[in-house]
Amino acid sequence: MSTLEDRIARLEAESQIRQLVARYCFYIDDREIDRVATLFTHDCTLRSADGVMNATGVDAIIDLYHGRLDVLGPGHHFMHDIQIDFVGDGKVEATGRVTGHAELWRNGKMMVTAIRYKDVYRNSDNGWRFHDREISFLYYVPVSEYPDILSGPNRNHAYAQPAPADFPERLPSWIAYEKSRGRA
Repeated sequence: MSTLEDRIARLEAESQIRQLVARYCFYIDDREIDRVATLFTHDCTLRSADGVMNATGVDAIIDLYHGRLDVLGPGHHFMHDIQIDFVGDGKVEATGRVTGHAELWRNGKMMVTAIRYKDVYRNSDNGWRFHDREISFLYYVPVSEYPDILSGPNRNHAYAQPAPADFPERLPSWIAYEKSRGRA
């Protein structure tokens, strides 16, 4: 059994990571891009499951965000569930999954998206930071197309041509379940 001090330290670390995730949303929505840089380790990576986003290092990530924000108007990110799993003794590294959605003005349209982040967090001299962050989409569509969006596979409408969603159909657990039910 862990000591009381270890358990308190774990709770403090979890709280810091949750605050990190919240700050990310506020800084992106409020266009505090210089502050976004403070959320990442110096040797960080930021990626998207579809491969469109891929940056290593804080400067490259900030450049990537400037490019993405050039096509976005106002937006509002909401994070819902955060799963945090500490690695080893939990003092240096943790992994996480974050679910959320965003309402965005993109390319002249009101859009809505369901998001998942797959994260690696590192404890640094400045507290817990993102070391690796991968974003994936269940859907990314104009609001007018939202009512029927889960009826087909091409649910990512963020770009010129609709593309397949990143999840759940590509997840090994989804594939195995569908196969076990005779649907794959």
